[in-house]
Amino acid sequence: MRKPQSVQALTDFGRTRLSKTFFMRDFLYSDIATIHRLANLPDDPDLAIAAGTRLCEDLLEPLQDVFGRLAVRSSYRSVEVNGFGCAQQRAGKAGYNCAANDVAGHIWDRRDADGCMGATACVVVPAFWDRFQAPGDWQRLAWWIHDHLPYASMQFFPRYFAFNLSWHERPVRRIDSFVAPKGCLTKPGMANHGGSHEEVWRGIV
Repeated sequence: MRKPQSVQALTDFGRTRLSKTFFMRDFLYSDIATIHRLANLPDDPDLAIAAGTRLCEDLLEPLQDVFGRLAVRSSYRSVEVNGFGCAQQRAGKAGYNCAANDVAGHIWDRRDADGCMGATACVVVPAFWDRFQAPGDWQRLAWWIHDHLPYASMQFFPRYFAFNLSWHERPVRRIDSFVAPKGCLTKPGMANHGGSHEEVWRGIV
C-alpha cells in the first residue's frame, strides 16, 4: 500500500480495521500535526498496519475487555511529526513530548536498528482512574498488565495515570513512571520482575 495522497486514499486507510473495535483512524490524530499543519501519515502503511494490529489485538483489546473503553491520548506519529516535536522539546517548548527517533514506538512504520517492528499508544483507562487515584495506585494497573499481557514497555504519567503501552517483536517488559514513586518500577533482572503480583492488583477487576 502506498502512502495516502488523496482524501479518498486517506479515508480508505483510516477505515482499516486493526482489531475488533479499533480502526487506523483512531490513532492518526496528533496535536502537533494539527497545530503545525503537518501530515501525520506513514511512509509504509503496510508496516504501520501490521504493527498497529499487534498493538490492538495483543494489548488494547484485552485491556479494554477487562476495564472498559480506553481513551487514546497519543499514538502513531510520522517521522516528520515526531522529529519536529523532539526538536521543539529540546528547545524547551512546553507540550512537545516526543522521544528522539522513536522508531518501532510511536513511529509504527519504521523498524528499529535490529529490524524489529513495534507500536505504542498513550492511553487512559477512565474506569480505573475513576476508582483509584491515591498516590501510587497507578502501580496496581501496571502490575495487572505485567501479569496478564505481552507488553514490551510502559511509561506512566501523572494526569489520569495515562501511560504509554508498547508492543514490540522483542519485548523488554520494563515499566517506568513519571508519577511518584518515579523511576523504574521493574525490568528484567530486578527481584520483583518475576512471579505473581496479585497482592498489589487484587480488587481492581
